[in-house]
This record gives sequence, C-alpha cells and structure tokens, in this order.
Amino acid sequence: MTIQFTDVTVTYADAPAPALRAVTLSIEEGELCLVAGRTGAGKSTLLRAVNGLVPHFTGGRLAGRVTVAGLDTREHPPREFAHLVGVVGQDPLAGFTTDTVEEELAYGMEQLAVPPPVMRKRVEETLDLLGIAELRNRPLRTLSGGQQQRVAIGAVLTAQPRVLVLDEPTSALDPTAAEDVLAAITRLVHDLGVTVVVAEHRLERVVQYADRMLYLPGDGTVVSGTPADVLATADVAPPVVELGRLAGWQPLPLSVRDARRRAPALRERLRDRPLPPRTTAAGPVALTARRVVVRYGEVYAVRGVDLDLRAGEITALMGRNGSGKSSLLWAVQGSGPRQGGRVDVGGTDPKQLSAGKARRLVGLVPQTPADLLYLDTVDAECAQADQESGSPAGTCRALLDRLVPGLPGASHPRDLSEGQRLALVLAVQLVAAPPVVLLDEPTRGLDYPAKRHFAAVVRELAEAGRAVVFATHDVEFVAAAADRVVVMAEGEIVADGPTPDVVVASPAFAPQVAKVLDPLPWLTVAQVAASLAGQDVPA
Repeated sequence: MTIQFTDVTVTYADAPAPALRAVTLSIEEGELCLVAGRTGAGKSTLLRAVNGLVPHFTGGRLAGRVTVAGLDTREHPPREFAHLVGVVGQDPLAGFTTDTVEEELAYGMEQLAVPPPVMRKRVEETLDLLGIAELRNRPLRTLSGGQQQRVAIGAVLTAQPRVLVLDEPTSALDPTAAEDVLAAITRLVHDLGVTVVVAEHRLERVVQYADRMLYLPGDGTVVSGTPADVLATADVAPPVVELGRLAGWQPLPLSVRDARRRAPALRERLRDRPLPPRTTAAGPVALTARRVVVRYGEVYAVRGVDLDLRAGEITALMGRNGSGKSSLLWAVQGSGPRQGGRVDVGGTDPKQLSAGKARRLVGLVPQTPADLLYLDTVDAECAQADQESGSPAGTCRALLDRLVPGLPGASHPRDLSEGQRLALVLAVQLVAAPPVVLLDEPTRGLDYPAKRHFAAVVRELAEAGRAVVFATHDVEFVAAAADRVVVMAEGEIVADGPTPDVVVASPAFAPQVAKVLDPLPWLTVAQVAASLAGQDVPA
C-alpha cells in the first residue's frame, strides 16, 4: 500500500508562496511515518493530500501526482479512498456525524456496507482496544477533549483501512492514554502491516516508534530520512534529542532508555553542580474556591474542590482525561455550571456577574479556541482585542508575533492551522491580562519554539502579579513553565505541591530529562545547560 508523491506542489488562493513545493517522496507499506515541522509549515496540507482532501475539499491548486495503491487523487475523489485511507483530523468534534460513541464507531462501517454481525464485533474490539467501553452510550458532546479524540481514532479503526492518517492524535490525551493509543497504532503497523502517517508536535511521544520522519522546514520542501538523521539538524526536537545534542552523543538517542545508557558520565558531571533556582514570587491570594461542585446529570465532574490561586504563581492542572480539569476551570471562571461552592476574586464571585464583567476578573481560553474568533481577518481580531482591552494599537499583534512570527494579517482565522488559530486566541485573550488567567490545553498545536515563547509570555504575566493556571497533559511544558502542580482524579484534587516534587514522583507525569538523569533533580534541558554553562560537556 505504497503512498507516492511525485513533484507535488500545492498552492492556495492568495497565498504568498506554495504550502508544498516540488515534493517527491515514497512511503512504503507497513511504515510508521512521522511528519514534523513548525506550526503552519504545511503538515496538515501534506496529510490531506494523501486521500485527495487537498485540493478536492480544501481548494487550491495541486500540481504533480499523489497516488495510493496506484489510485491517483487527481482522478478519484476522496470518497473513493474511504476503504483505503482513514483520516483523523485535529478537531475530533468537527468530524463527528452521530450522537453517541457506539453510533459513531459504527457509522463509517455502515457507509461501507459492512455486514451487521461484523460491525458489532469490530465495535466491541475497538472499544476494548482504546479503553472506552464505559463510554459506549455517552453523548459525544458530553465527553472530554481526550475522550473525543479516542473515539475519533476508534471510528476510523473500525473500517480497517490500509492507510491511517492522523493529525496530532495525542494532543488532547493524558500521558497514559497517549501511550495506550500509540501502542494500539504500533500493533496495527507491526501485526497487520497498516501504513500510518502521523503529524505530531509532541515528538517525545512518537519519535521512538517511527520508521521514517518527514520534516517540513517551512519553505514548502520536505526532508525525508530516519528520525535520528533528520533530528540532527531540525529546529524542532524532543527534550531527549536536545539533551543528546548538548552532551554531544552520537547517534542521537530517541528514547529515554537510549539516553539513560549514555547518561552516566553526564550525571556524574552534574552531581556536584548547583541546580538553577526556580524564581517563584507568589504573592497574596488572587482567587479562592471553596467546596466547588460540578455535576452533569448524575455524573459528578468536580467533587467539593478547594483551591487557592496566588498572584505571581503559575499553576499547572493535570490529571487523566475526564478527571474534571476543564469543568473546574469553567466553574471558577463563572461561565460554566456550578451546583455548589463559592468562588471569590477580590470580594466578588464571577458567577454573579455578566459575562463581560466576569472576563475582566477571570480570563479563560477554552479547549476549542476558534469559538472566540468571529471577525474576517487576523488584523481585525487583533485590533478589536486592543480596543476592548484599552491597550495601545499593535499590542495584540506584537504578542501574536512572539508566538507565531509572520502570520499574514489578511488571513481569515478559519483558514489558519490549529496551532496558528490557538496562538491568535491566546494573544487576543492575554492582551487584556485580567488578574486571573485560565488556559485549557493552551499548547495544543504549538511547536517547541512556540511553546518556549508562550512560556515566556506566561512568566511575564505572573511577574506582573497575575495568577495563571493552565490545564494540560504536556508534561514537558509543565516542567519548563509551572511553579506548582495540582493533580485531579475523579473530580477531586489528589496532589498539590511544587512542580519538582509532584512531577518527579509520578512516572506518568515525569519529563524526559528527569527520567534520564534520575535521581538528580534536573527537569529540563535549559536547566542542564545553565548548570554546565562555561564547561565542556563530556560525551
């Protein structure tokens, strides 16, 4: 089931340059191919070209040829690839066509005329494979983002395609769920010979499983090779590879196991070095929540939670999918349901205020940030944000350029990639900078450099005296940005403390550098580099 790109160039209307330029490559049957690159580099375009969504659905002009098992996407519409290629997009909810989990898993098979007994068997197998059997009868819109993502993957797997195309399949999954999904995908590759093409920003989760890596540097070209060869020079790399670059290891390690085998000399060098201090200047309590309860029907999402947020402190809210993180953020902000408890921000409960006044006290960026965009251009959104917040003209645009430099101001927000759209909403919300800022999965769709810029923005907000909370499954971002970690399970807080104490104590939440250097206390490559500044790092 070979995928062949032959001199492929894709150009969208009014775009200043092609999204893909003269791309020629071949992906062989049974390969797990990882697609990586900066936000907006063309990864989604490459993926959508596999089954003809580019250009049949997205528009634009495609020159050259894309073939799958000999079928040319120029001559066959996407529906004629449905039995060959399964696609899971960045936004699972946008791809759902039914109301409940079980119906969604069966829908694709119904369109392919799969016999009912076979459908039932495949649904049961997929429910077990992805660990979502207890969600069988749940309405899709009541699921958490991570649960929706697993259902979207399952809906494609039930049709048993020979090619699986996944656009950031683990972005909304907790570390354990991500490992389960990737284990299922690798079983399909090794046991059934399924070809998998996956685009992912969190390379630390996927790179060790990949046979081939396609790197898009942003000029429309594609660099193809083994992960170790490509990552030697790529500007996006997981922490374990960055640590290998810093230490001069050759070949570069792709997994924690490989890195630990090479790390004894580095651990010995660091043993007597001081750990760079984490600058935390937590001030007075900015928000107090007591006995907060959120319930959906008979299901308790938040069970009597108490939480204090301090000015100048960055708090990470973690926990498995469905543990109540998003529900707690919405309840605290005042826009979401809250059946019990109280929230106090400067003597006022945001729940008692209008939506506009509540946003001035507690700002919230949701998991689906595109819901907050309603104007026709990027420049218009930025100008409106400056006006509403009373900030000088250009403030929002400057913040956006720090996250994703060079985004065309005339672009429509709906035409942006998921990461670009998220960056725009972050800029729009952060320009007002209320005393408490809540961010729900803020790093979805952001590449490593963009996350470093975003961490700097968040730190500036904290240093300006604001309390910042972000709910996330991104353990590497937590290690780099958070002062404090709160872990939720079953709607309750089960751990709360300084970042090093909480994340290192949990194998699921520990960052790669901590695993490699254990038992030493370093969490990030930046900390290691700072400790070794001015010294040669032994190989």
